[in-house]
Amino acid sequence: MGAVLPISIGITPGSAHNVRIRGNSKKTETGRMFDTILHIIRMNQLDCIALVFFVLCFRGYLYYTSLRSVDTPCLAFAMHRFRKQWIRMALLRENRIADTNIVANLERNVSFFASSTLLVLAGLVTLLSSADAMLGMLQDIPFADQSNKAEWELKVLLLVTLFVYGFFKFTWALRQYGLISVMIGGAPETFLNTPKHEMSRHVESISLMSSKASGNFNNGLRSYYFAMAALGWFINAWLFMFLSVMIVLILYRREFKSDTLAIMMDDLPEQ
Repeated sequence: MGAVLPISIGITPGSAHNVRIRGNSKKTETGRMFDTILHIIRMNQLDCIALVFFVLCFRGYLYYTSLRSVDTPCLAFAMHRFRKQWIRMALLRENRIADTNIVANLERNVSFFASSTLLVLAGLVTLLSSADAMLGMLQDIPFADQSNKAEWELKVLLLVTLFVYGFFKFTWALRQYGLISVMIGGAPETFLNTPKHEMSRHVESISLMSSKASGNFNNGLRSYYFAMAALGWFINAWLFMFLSVMIVLILYRREFKSDTLAIMMDDLPEQ
């Protein structure tokens, strides 16, 4: 049997001491960062309240519309009925070129907003590098709060977040409209004597996909509306919260109480 050789791990008292120092320094940096965040929150309590209020308005309205669009008279509810009627008629036609052209027009609308969102994002990224000039300009606006560079960048980043959200919604709606074109092209034709239950299944699936695409497009548009409210934060927090409420009221009236909705409800197709 050979002798067992001792294995040296290579940890000396000095290296262990250095590891403890690095660990303590990391904890110190984390604690210092946490204290800095708490200090910023204490010094900008009204801005923090306004930001939380804005997020609640934005996410709350999106949740409310998705919940109410199923059984409450609104634009989304009425349009789903009209989409079902459109797909039902489209599947009865042998020539569906007109129907695919309708989908192509919808795709062009979404594509325009997606491209415009990229241009807006490019402008906002450029705006981040010109904080000093913009802060000087805001000082000349009456009732505008005096902000430092970090606060300015945070406000611009809120706009960036809204438009990034809108861009993802627009591109997803664009993808869904492309799927609708394929679904319409792949649906059975009338001369094949397809059973009624199968035709109904195609009508339901295509109209549901169309409503999904429209919902994503609408959410992208809502991000534009709420970006208008976020512009008020550059003036002061009170205007920010006031515009958030106004945007919610404007969107609610247009989608749930408008004359456009009344016209559509008067001509609403059967389920």
